[in-house]
Amino acid sequence: MTKILTGGVGKVEVTRTIGALGIDSLDVIASSDMDAAMKFRAGQADYYLGTCHTGAGASLGVLVGLMGSAVCHTFGRGVPTEAEVDALLAEGKKVFGFSMDQIDAVAPLLARSIAARG
Repeated sequence: MTKILTGGVGKVEVTRTIGALGIDSLDVIASSDMDAAMKFRAGQADYYLGTCHTGAGASLGVLVGLMGSAVCHTFGRGVPTEAEVDALLAEGKKVFGFSMDQIDAVAPLLARSIAARG
């Protein structure tokens, strides 16, 4: 089971959006950025999806600070392609930020790509 933590101002919406996909191999839990960072450090989470109004800063600030930019990526207000997401996952990115108004497009894309890596 792959554990995804969600955080930021749209964490409940991201959790619901991914949950509605019905992907049994994903366990999606609304969290806070600080709690997520601690769970990552303890090996209790696999991915973090953070949202804020711009998708560029507040969604990932604590995780970038504690985990380093090598595992973090922000899409900002853009919507990536499946190929872009797959490439980022292959590079070892585990923490993603995006804007609230892109939840319906980005969250399912990330969830499906993460699940496919199973």
